[in-house]
Amino acid sequence: MTHEVFNQPPPLTGYDVAEDAALTAALEREGAGWAAADLHKLGLRAGSEETQRWADEANRYEPRLLPVDRYGHRLDEVDFHPSWHRLMDVAVSEGLAGAAWADPRPGAHVARAAGFFVWAQPEAGHGCPISMTYAVVPALRDNPALRERFEPLLTSRSYDPGLRVPAEKRGLLAGMGMTEKQGGSDVRANTTNAVFSAETGTYRLTGHKWFTSAPMCDVFLVLAQAPGGLSCFLVPRILPDGTRNTFRIQRLKDKLGNRSNASSEPEFDNTVAWLVGDEGQGVRTIIEMVSMTRLDCVIGSASGMRAALVQAIHHARHRSAFGGPLIGKPAMRNVLADLAVESEAATVLAMRLAGAVDRAFRGDQGEQAFRRLAIPVGKFWVCKRQPAVVGEALECLGGNGYVEDSGLPRLYRDAPLNSIWEGSGNVQALDVLRALHRSPESLEAFLAEAGAADGADRRLDQAVRELRDQLADQSDLEVRARRIVERMALVLQGSLLVRHAPAAVADAFCASRLGGDWGHTFGTLPAGVDTAAIIERAF
Repeated sequence: MTHEVFNQPPPLTGYDVAEDAALTAALEREGAGWAAADLHKLGLRAGSEETQRWADEANRYEPRLLPVDRYGHRLDEVDFHPSWHRLMDVAVSEGLAGAAWADPRPGAHVARAAGFFVWAQPEAGHGCPISMTYAVVPALRDNPALRERFEPLLTSRSYDPGLRVPAEKRGLLAGMGMTEKQGGSDVRANTTNAVFSAETGTYRLTGHKWFTSAPMCDVFLVLAQAPGGLSCFLVPRILPDGTRNTFRIQRLKDKLGNRSNASSEPEFDNTVAWLVGDEGQGVRTIIEMVSMTRLDCVIGSASGMRAALVQAIHHARHRSAFGGPLIGKPAMRNVLADLAVESEAATVLAMRLAGAVDRAFRGDQGEQAFRRLAIPVGKFWVCKRQPAVVGEALECLGGNGYVEDSGLPRLYRDAPLNSIWEGSGNVQALDVLRALHRSPESLEAFLAEAGAADGADRRLDQAVRELRDQLADQSDLEVRARRIVERMALVLQGSLLVRHAPAAVADAFCASRLGGDWGHTFGTLPAGVDTAAIIERAF
């Protein structure tokens, strides 16, 4: 024995991930307080040693492409570690996939969002097929026959992996194939061709997709060029007669992060597909799915920030340095409080968006207008903040955070993902500009929400006035797009925190993010901020 191990924090395990004051308050506020008990059960499971092991194994033992069987017959399957399937099983059975669409209770989408936020913290990769299955349901409703056939299985709480005839399964998963190598986000540049077969009443697709994640899903919404223009189609992996639809997986992407989840390049060759919506209306049809996956990008990034923050505070609470507890050091307290403010702002915005979705799909036109603008605003800002938050949290642990065993390197590799998927920053900013131009009612709803705290904080009031001036200025809009959308996000977050967060949190946010009393890194909150109260609330 050369030394004794001491001054190391205990493992962060055996705790309730849902024990999060900002999250539980938002759950109640947005109409899903009835789900609190189930959320805490899921939180305890998410914080268990068993789930942490599943998360590690699902990423350590990455999915393998099985293009053919031993005899050379095409398989085009992907083999996942059993821990991936365990994570998926919990997610589906807890209603995090499509189940909310079949739940008549007000707040069902809010409850689902909170569950997604909690269950994604130990492992985010499997959230991709969960999110796409959730998002496909409203888009599929453009075809009543397909809705009747598939929606009951897409909203099921039964995880039933493996490629079989959809009608013979207890539940289905859905994916999406939009981008192609020559176009990326410019989906109108797609070259995949769709030809109608009068004999079968189906279309036949020929072409390729460049980034199709979770290729073991049962059905996919894809875009292809039909005679009437770019159109949306549903592509099954297995046809009703039990034969395999042509879905040739060329390779799996070797990605920066999200390693537990397979992302593929499939080719279509006379592939059977059903039209969803009208010919030439592909973007309009699939945009509802895109909007829902963008919502999940916001929730996922808020979840990733929260996971990193908890790690940082846990470490600082149990570590001593330079003569005293690390969490007692003013510089560290400033960093942790700053991260906590950022995390809570992301959480309240994500849950507010989930509430808007829930109420919009129940007929609230004001919430429908609000979500049209607020979701791309939130997607732009919250997803961009995640890499900075995770990087700073990792630094709080020093070398201990830089090793794989801590879990933070995986969080760090995953952090840029949500800002890229479903449209990167410029795509979101330009989408906001389009919404401002085409949907004046959306701007009215957004400003009403931002102004709901009028008179409560002078810095917020000033920021709202400045935002109105920026929006009134029509010059160089594309050049200023990011600056406008960033300000919209900060004003919206400030309004939510002033109304719903403790004074210490709201004051710190308004002083730094809106009042300008802030540096260019985390840990530069102004003197006088109640860092102790902020950290205690966060932990």
